[in-house]
Amino acid sequence: MPEFTRVADVSEIADPGKMLVEVDGDVVALFHVEGRFYAIDDVCTHDGGPLVDGELTGYKIACPRHGAKFDIRTGAALSMPAVRPTRSHLVKVEDGVVWVALGSGSGSTPGPNNQAADFRSYLPTNTAASASEATASAPDASVGSPALAPSTPGTAGTSPAAETATNEAGIPSEEAVREWLKEVKDPELFVNIVDLGLIYGVTLSPSADAPGKHHVAIDMTMTSPACPAGPQLIADTKRTVSSRDSIAAVEVRIVMDPPWTPDRMTDAARDQLGIF
Repeated sequence: MPEFTRVADVSEIADPGKMLVEVDGDVVALFHVEGRFYAIDDVCTHDGGPLVDGELTGYKIACPRHGAKFDIRTGAALSMPAVRPTRSHLVKVEDGVVWVALGSGSGSTPGPNNQAADFRSYLPTNTAASASEATASAPDASVGSPALAPSTPGTAGTSPAAETATNEAGIPSEEAVREWLKEVKDPELFVNIVDLGLIYGVTLSPSADAPGKHHVAIDMTMTSPACPAGPQLIADTKRTVSSRDSIAAVEVRIVMDPPWTPDRMTDAARDQLGIF
């Protein structure tokens, strides 16, 4: 049987409301929504940020750092940049007192004593296991390493058609540039920026300063306005495209409207991240 710890009186938390509590040395975010109580680790699995300081909307809590959202009922990660669930805990209410017992693992499903809804139709779409599989499948990816270094033209993993594709005027095609950009991978998710849906547009034009070469303007977004990987992704994007012989200059324009959503990801990206 789980060991419950008294954490608060029901009257201490408004509805809707949230508060930080400690259970057996662990810091836990406690929520009160529509007469029921829920508890999850006060840890964003994206960068370790404190969830209880974020905005609570319905059953969703948003990390105040980069906007990743979690379901307070299950701990499931609901939006990027988080892909792994945070741990959920058992909750019970007796005689006006709220009790919490620590869950056994990430995204643990609430048990019969939890003062929560029936979650059989609401299971997490992301699991720690699937995230681990995605990381393991990323080529040459190591924990804490920066984004993979861009390949040079003609190297393995680069489409030969993308290396040579040009239109009648000799300008590399947009398709070719997008293929090059697939070499740029998010340093945390290990998924390329094209499959993530971060590229909004590619425009090519002849270079006025370098005859025979071309200027590339790339409209690019981020998974969140304060994405910590932003500077690295921009630098890798410029380096990857500018390394081609036909390119004279690369301009990266950050666009936040429309905002990025997971719907922009390709099926390949969803499979890699374990999102079904």
